[in-house]
Amino acid sequence: MKGISTMAIALVTLAQASAQGNVAKEWAVSLSGGHSTDQRDHGRPVVLVAGGLGVKPEVFREAFSHVTPAPGGREPDPRQVQENKQALLSRLGQFGVTNELLDRVSNYYRYRPQQGELWPTKEAKIEATVVNGKLMGFKVVDGGSGYSSAPTISVAGHPEVQVEVVLTYGKDLKKNGSISEVKLKS
Repeated sequence: MKGISTMAIALVTLAQASAQGNVAKEWAVSLSGGHSTDQRDHGRPVVLVAGGLGVKPEVFREAFSHVTPAPGGREPDPRQVQENKQALLSRLGQFGVTNELLDRVSNYYRYRPQQGELWPTKEAKIEATVVNGKLMGFKVVDGGSGYSSAPTISVAGHPEVQVEVVLTYGKDLKKNGSISEVKLKS
């Protein structure tokens, strides 16, 4: 699934001029996307759910393969809800996933894409360091959260820039799916 929203961030700082008199300038940094999901997951943010549960995505995918979703996006009947939960807990319990944790994480990432919704996200804030017109690197000021895939990062005036975005997943849902590093590719 392609990202539902596009985030633009215009937070740019001036790099400090060095003792040699280098001139630092402002350059716009923008992020877009970052909310794609693996085709196997049918629009579910499995990397985020797995991170919130403290398991690898493959572990969650295997556990979820034993769930029977309600057809057509309808609400499952209460009996089916219980059977699905038991199927998940019987496989995830060995990794320390409790009923309470499963409910908390599942509810946090529940959304209705057919209504244009997206799971909770927080925009990242990135600073670009540009000296004498040359892009020197990036600083992650706030990694944001809710990124299920690497966003596209662009810097105004530098269409050639290629970056590697490193995402971090974990049980703190307010930081799960955050950008931990942006590296310039050579």
